[in-house]
Amino acid sequence: MERKVKYNYEFKLRCVAEVLRKHRSVYSVAYENGISSSNLDRWIKFYIEFGNEGLLPRQKNKNYSINFKLKVLRAIENKSISLSKACLTFNIPRESTITSWQRKYEIEGAAGLQDKPKSRPVTMNFKRKQRKTDKPLTREEELLKELEYLRAENEILKKFNALVQAEQAKQNKRLKP
Repeated sequence: MERKVKYNYEFKLRCVAEVLRKHRSVYSVAYENGISSSNLDRWIKFYIEFGNEGLLPRQKNKNYSINFKLKVLRAIENKSISLSKACLTFNIPRESTITSWQRKYEIEGAAGLQDKPKSRPVTMNFKRKQRKTDKPLTREEELLKELEYLRAENEILKKFNALVQAEQAKQNKRLKP
């Protein structure tokens, strides 16, 4: 799935060209085009550093390696460079990305920079064992299967009944003055 880009490449290039080639102020161009001056300022810096590719949309939620994150954090600490300069140097879209790395590194160390799994945790792993044969079920197996089905149905009905009672209690509470 492709990420939606708020400002397209041509729009960014036109705004940057107005500032750099027509010698207009960042604030006036930003005001005319309805964008923030900080956005335009960032576009100009990326354009100067990387050329036309600096204005192309970046991959969102890019996974950086631990070594890369440590390299960026050490460069900021040892060379005393600002977050915006680090973003330009290492081609990172936002300063907030580096800020979150710094926060995690201070709390957990290098282990905090490890990527966490992003999917939902599996909460229910209950799956009935499937039969491997095509033989008809024995009477005992049929009864066990029916018992399992009835227990599941009973649990669903209990939960539904509890929801209905909770809703009725909520309605009664609203009606009483």
